Amino acid sequence: MKILYHHRIASKDGQYVHVEELTEALKKLGHEIIMVGPDVTESSSFGSEGGLVPLMKRTIPGFIYELLELGYAFYAYYKLSRAVKHHQPDCLYERYNLYSPAGVWIKRRYKLPMLLEVNAPIFEERSKYNGIAIPWLARWTERYTWSGADKVLAVTEVLAGYIKSAGVDEKCIAVIPNGVDLEKFNEFPNSDEAKKRLGLDGKLVLGFSGFVREWHGLDQVVDLLVDKPGEQERHLLVVGDGPARREIEKRASKMSVSEKVTFTGIISRENVADYIAAFDIALQPDVVAYASPLKLFEYMMLERAVVAPDTANIREVLDNNINAVLFDPGQPDAMCESVELVCRDDVLRHRIANAARKTILSKGFTWSNNAERVTALINKLRM
Repeated sequence: MKILYHHRIASKDGQYVHVEELTEALKKLGHEIIMVGPDVTESSSFGSEGGLVPLMKRTIPGFIYELLELGYAFYAYYKLSRAVKHHQPDCLYERYNLYSPAGVWIKRRYKLPMLLEVNAPIFEERSKYNGIAIPWLARWTERYTWSGADKVLAVTEVLAGYIKSAGVDEKCIAVIPNGVDLEKFNEFPNSDEAKKRLGLDGKLVLGFSGFVREWHGLDQVVDLLVDKPGEQERHLLVVGDGPARREIEKRASKMSVSEKVTFTGIISRENVADYIAAFDIALQPDVVAYASPLKLFEYMMLERAVVAPDTANIREVLDNNINAVLFDPGQPDAMCESVELVCRDDVLRHRIANAARKTILSKGFTWSNNAERVTALINKLRM
């Protein structure tokens, strides 16, 4: 089957990981992927921000930037149209973005079955964090795109609720969470070996991977690194970087535990598992209410003991005291108390870690399973 895949991701980050993992899984099933997206994505390295886009966001008025976003849809339509005529694809798979109705236009003109992958209610997200200069237009493009697809794929049940409330028929919505590549994460060094490579022998490692933001609240964990008589020395390992790094390092200095905090900086995707394998406890300090965190599935597959917030989207994957320890995100000290509990209870730590890996396999939280589900949906639409 020929699948025309359209996205508008300019940065090469966690968003692009999703694109790459799913398309690779589809290729392994024998499908041909015709990729249409910003040229800068393919030419950039992992961790890049996407060429001129961040600069434009910072320097031009919001309403002009948003009109440019909508204007790009006409260019995307041109590129997609050329791809359709040249490759004659069997369907269109699009990763949703705001001000991006081109996919629906292509679907209607060429009578292509269309699947729309939605990872966030972007109108609400941008309204909250960055502001929307032309709200009526932004809201219209979101609902137009969601309603125009034949099947809308939400990454969580929570997000599916957002889409349904916007007027999309429930029958047109499917939930496909993120996953993990079994081949990439099946073979990994044992914890002792991974720690030795990083100079963390004998330490109890609290770990986080990804882009660290202030709202994660990871700086609170620094307080748990202070030595306690008779207990194993603790270390915070952050596999990644981000704007919260300065605050974490500042707090570590204040608590005189700077030597117990390590930031690796940006690590290539191929090497991430080698670092996560050094974690004893994997931290998901906070989460957007509708998200399906990529790191969570990687933690689980690598058999790490997960501590995460007790929110509806997380409960779609994890069960408290079974395959993770969940904390009440509304209580200021709840995360640290849960981390402390897992630090002190070796039996609990190993039990939930083992159950987490089993959950990945039993519930099919893998990219290969996602690709099979996508294939089945496409085949159904083509009947």
